[in-house]
Amino acid sequence: MNFENELIPGVLIKRYKRFFVDIKVKNKLVTAHCPNSGSMMGLLKKNNKVWISESNNKKRKLRYTLQIIEVNGNKVGVNTHLTNKIVLEGLKKNLIPFFSKKVQIKPEQKFGQNTRFDFLLNDNNKKSFLEVKNVTLVREKSLAEFPDAITERGKKHLHELINSLDKGYNAYILFVIQREDCNSFKIAKDLDPKYFEVLTYAIKKNVKVLCYDCKFSSKGIKLNKEIKLKING
Repeated sequence: MNFENELIPGVLIKRYKRFFVDIKVKNKLVTAHCPNSGSMMGLLKKNNKVWISESNNKKRKLRYTLQIIEVNGNKVGVNTHLTNKIVLEGLKKNLIPFFSKKVQIKPEQKFGQNTRFDFLLNDNNKKSFLEVKNVTLVREKSLAEFPDAITERGKKHLHELINSLDKGYNAYILFVIQREDCNSFKIAKDLDPKYFEVLTYAIKKNVKVLCYDCKFSSKGIKLNKEIKLKING
């Protein structure tokens, strides 16, 4: 998944009102859109290196978008709007071998009255819902965690994935770790114990859990390799 334009390096000054970040670019201060509504725990230290992109849409109120923050020498992708694009490209290029090269992909598919899953996959007449979650949190070396705050929406999606099994679908949740410095992944039980409980139950009901990290380049971000899940917390 390539960025819209070449990234511009800068330094983080502060994030505020959830969706605004002040960035120092050379000797100029610019305000960029922060495309991440989460807590972004561990990422927002002042003077962290960042990379932003400039939009081609001249009508946008904020010309720039925060894309990457560097923490302890490691790049972290923070744009949650790109996560599904990274996964879509990965599916099309068969980077997720749980699905065949001929898998039919339909993004943003409705289920029930109030749920929309990220993807509906039809693979050799086996239909599966795939829900995607973006991961940025690292508190222990090489260990990614999710969530970084209580997530009611995340728990709802798990319950609906379980419900989809009763309707004859396969169900998957894919945790996309937008980092290169992790070799394992777990649920942050201390930050949202209920999410840990629901995910454990979902696994017992046969919801499949996938975890992948990402690879960064000067042009973009792509899905990389499968990461080990530590479900015991």
